[in-house]
Amino acid sequence: MKHPLILASSSPFRQSLLQKFNLPFDTFSPDVNESALECETPTELVKRLSELKASAANKHFNKGLAIGSDQVAVFNNQILGKPHNKQNAVKQLNLFSGNTVTFLTGLCVYDIVTGTKKTCVEPFNVTFKTLSDAQISAYCDAEQPYNCAGSFKSEGLGICLFEKLSGDDPNSLIGLPLIKLSQLLAEFGIDVLTAQNKF
Repeated sequence: MKHPLILASSSPFRQSLLQKFNLPFDTFSPDVNESALECETPTELVKRLSELKASAANKHFNKGLAIGSDQVAVFNNQILGKPHNKQNAVKQLNLFSGNTVTFLTGLCVYDIVTGTKKTCVEPFNVTFKTLSDAQISAYCDAEQPYNCAGSFKSEGLGICLFEKLSGDDPNSLIGLPLIKLSQLLAEFGIDVLTAQNKF
């Protein structure tokens, strides 16, 4: 295999997702400004940020395929930020109760040597149960999802908040669309399955 893989993320969730491919990879923290530009749509935002994160690999590596990813939750055309405290998390979850929230995950694979990049945005919909105040409060105390866009952790107790999940790849909800990533890597000449015996 001619390219080492590099994950442009310090997120333990993204790292554990990429480990499913059973291929070695390096990681680094891309340190990019994640603020939206004026008039930028949620789709444009995650696309731009995933590309920025991947190309930040230039500062740390001189070759390899860098994988950048960024995610936002969108409700009523508004980007939802991280709640940072219980009060805001309760407010967000009350808003979502009985409604559907769309998660948009940007994914970019960037070849450091050639400068070629391939980017996509993967949508995933989460429909929430109708939740009582007591359920919302108990959930927030139990999992303290204050650093998560949308105020929940779908890989944990947050799954109990949902009525339905719909999308092509449940991994994208946690932060890295592996089905799309496997397709993009193939376009760069890395077939995840046949690469297994090369290490």
